[in-house]
Parts: sequence; structure tokens; C-alpha cells
Amino acid sequence: MVLALIALSWATSQADLEAPLAFERQRIGTATFEAASVFDVDRDGHLDILSGEYWYAGPDFEEVHKITEIMAVEDYYDDFSDYPMDVNGDGYKDIVTGGWWGGNLRWLENPAGEDGEWTIHVIDESGPIERCCFYDIDGDGDVEVFPVTAPVLAYELDRSKGEFIKHVLAEEGGGGHGIGFGDLNGDGNPDIVFAHGWLEAPDDPFAGEWTWHPDLPLIPSTSVPILVHDVNEDGLADLIVGAAHDYGLYWYEQSVEDGERVFTQHVIDADRSQYHDLMLADLDKDGEVELVTGKRYRAHQGHDPGGLDPLGLYYFEIGGGDFERYTLDYGPVGEASGAGIYMWIEDVDGNGWPDIVAPGKEGLYLFKNLGPVG
Repeated sequence: MVLALIALSWATSQADLEAPLAFERQRIGTATFEAASVFDVDRDGHLDILSGEYWYAGPDFEEVHKITEIMAVEDYYDDFSDYPMDVNGDGYKDIVTGGWWGGNLRWLENPAGEDGEWTIHVIDESGPIERCCFYDIDGDGDVEVFPVTAPVLAYELDRSKGEFIKHVLAEEGGGGHGIGFGDLNGDGNPDIVFAHGWLEAPDDPFAGEWTWHPDLPLIPSTSVPILVHDVNEDGLADLIVGAAHDYGLYWYEQSVEDGERVFTQHVIDADRSQYHDLMLADLDKDGEVELVTGKRYRAHQGHDPGGLDPLGLYYFEIGGGDFERYTLDYGPVGEASGAGIYMWIEDVDGNGWPDIVAPGKEGLYLFKNLGPVG
């Protein structure tokens, strides 16, 4: 595999365009955790928002419930993903999370919708976790948990026992910064992508042998996740990568030349920094996904290039590689929101349009998608 380190194209426009969608911003509480999710915590029929130590009762999110205490280190919290999953099969969704400082993967048990602190269960002393990702690697309809660690680990839920089965997928690869999932080589099996290489999936992800390809040097400190997506719709999976601790947002076009895979770098956005979290979602309901991302505030406590620049939350029309940026929010801390480390996209208010929940050290915000302008 060969990487062509040539920036062949800029986005169609580096200027902001007038957004065709209207969004209404709502500050949720005063907490400053960097992860959030949306689900019906107490099964009352309303979607709620959970972030860090608290959940906020829908539909207005004014009622606040504390669920736990989270280790604080300077202005970080040891909570880098808040994924809802019914671990013990009681019908109430629990939370799976992990963090860098605690060095473990854990789940918080929902007390069947009752008030009070949630019981913490340590799944594994996995070591420091940059972030967890959740992906159905075996195609059985249930996601597995992937902490960004080395070696490459996957945790499969056995709901009949309320326990996780630990799988060591590969000793080499993994670690570092960044991870992504998708069929990179077109064989029908989902591969795992890292900044410095990729793991080719066997037919059986838990019993087969993963093949390491160490020749995919992306930018340093890549986003978590790296997105595997056919940007130019040529049938080959490309990569979308943010610079989590520097300026830049890129896509890497895959081609095959003389039997070798070549990845050519294209610049999407060069003048924004700390694109740590990326998501794909069809915000405008036109049948094609948009790229949603933003600045992670104080990702390295303001020491990253651009760390003190204004915050921003954006979505990009992909357009076959001619990315167009639309700004949902932009400005200084206290006036604007970024994207944090683990945002969530879901139709929270039930109007049929996907909304964005954006947590971060600057606060927890809900951006309600009101549909087309006018």
C-alpha cells in the first residue's frame, strides 16, 4: 500500500456558506463533561440526555439527576464516552465508558430508572483509554466495545450473564491516537483503521487471524474516530480524518495502482483546529450523509496549535469530495460551543429532524434541527 502525500484539492470554499438548515441552540445545565448520549433513561417515553455525572430529563431537560462521581484531573474528567447499552438485560439502558486517567473500562448500572447513584462495574483494567468506540464487528446486531488501546481489544456483551467477553484481536497495531471501522479493501468484512496502518479482518473476527498492514501513515493525532466512507462514490472506501490536536481536516482518496492501494490526501478545512470527534449523519434528510464535527475545547488544555482560537460546530456537505462547510456555532468560550470528545446525533424533540448534542469543557449544548430555513 502506498500513500500519496499530495494535497490535490481544497474544499469548494473555505468561506462559510449560508446554512440551508435552521438550528436552535439550548444550553443544558452547567456541567462541563466531554461525552454525552441520548436515550430514555427512566423509560417514561421521553428521550433524556446523559453527560458525565448527570442525566437531564426530557422533554425540556430542566430536571437534573446525579448518577455518580467522576475522577477529575485538572480540567479533564475520566469519562471519554457515554454509550447506552442494556448490559444486564433488565430493560433499562446502562452506560459504558472509560477514560485515560482511571485506566479501566467500566459500565454504570441504571437503577431501573430510580434516583440515586448508579453502581460502577469495572469490565477490565485495560490501561489508559483515549476514547471508546462502539461497532458491530461480527454483524450480529449488537455493538462491541473498542477502547483505543494496544493491543487491539474488543469486548463482546453476553447479556445472558451481564458480562463482557474480552477478545484480543491483534497484538500489533492499535494504540496511539485514532481508530476507525469499515470495509477498506472491499472483501465484505469490516476492517479496523489506525493512523499508522490497518488491520484486515478475517471472516470470523473473533476466531480468525487479523492481518496487519503497517503502511498507512495518516496525520499525527488523528481524530477518534477515523471515518471510513466512500467520499467520491467510486466504489472504494476512503478515509475522513481530523487533526485532533492541530489544524486541519482531511480526506484520503483510495485508488488502486498496479495492484497497490494508494491513499491521496485532500484538504477539507485548513483553518480550524482540534477536530477530535467526527460523525456522519443525514441532517437534511436528502438521503446523503453530512460530516458533522467541531473544535474540542482545551483538548490539551490550550497548548495545541489553535488551542485558543474561537470554538465552532460545523457540518459539511460532502459533495463527492467538494466539501462545503456550514457553521452552526462560532465564537469565544461562553458564547459558542464546540464538539467535545463524544457527541451524539438523534432526533431529540421528535420533529423528524436529527439534532446534535455537543458536550465539552465549555458546556453541554443541544442544537435542535428545525429543518430547512424559511
